[in-house]
Amino acid sequence: MRIISLNLNGIRSAHAKGFHAWLSRQRADVVCLQETKAQIDQLSAEVRSPGRWHTYFADAEKKGYSGVAIFSRHAPDRVVTGLGFDDFDREGRYVQLDFGRLSVASVYLPSGSSSEERQQMKFRFMALFMPWLEARRSEEREYVLCGDWNIAHRNIDLKNWRSNQKNSGFLPEERAWMDRLFDEVGWVDAFRAVNQEPDQYTWWSNRGQAWAKNVGWRIDYQVVTPGLAERVTGASIYKASRFSDHAPLTIDYSGELDDYRA
Repeated sequence: MRIISLNLNGIRSAHAKGFHAWLSRQRADVVCLQETKAQIDQLSAEVRSPGRWHTYFADAEKKGYSGVAIFSRHAPDRVVTGLGFDDFDREGRYVQLDFGRLSVASVYLPSGSSSEERQQMKFRFMALFMPWLEARRSEEREYVLCGDWNIAHRNIDLKNWRSNQKNSGFLPEERAWMDRLFDEVGWVDAFRAVNQEPDQYTWWSNRGQAWAKNVGWRIDYQVVTPGLAERVTGASIYKASRFSDHAPLTIDYSGELDDYRA
């Protein structure tokens, strides 16, 4: 089972840069996308539903902003849109597909980098999201929560960690929240389950030579339940081509998606 996650920074822009053509060669079962930045009625058929994908979108009310989507080779048993947080659901931040005992979701946490007001909104989202995450752990289901979490967890997860400790995305409160997610609530960072190497980043600023010099942040995750963490067989960040300021994160899991429908 192969699952890919990518913040597109605009689905139309990523398509023009070759994302859909690349995706057709990846043998993925499910692809979780963030920051589509478009309403579905603004998209051409080749962008909205290419090939034989089943596609599901949760758009933001505001045009050109946020939005998440999932492309799946398998028709789901159920589609869930939104988390029940009204303010944030209007921003298009969550969509989930259920396949038997497996749920795969595309989630996009708010960024706090633009203003103190947005940082406070991010903290509010985090405060709402943690009880939701705790509740999911009590279910007899496996979850893969893919997406841009807009937080680098540890020093190893960004190049210039010393100079970013007072910046959104690496604030002490944000890192402590991730500690609780993994160490107390029991979710697992699927990438780190198999790769503990430094210099593994998924986002680079467009300023300076950040991409060329690999001065990046690892803020895109596949956060999974422990049963799926045991099935991780490989993890990779694709950098040969650039479709966005983020890179695709691919995780391979042993077994087949349809195993969860048995």
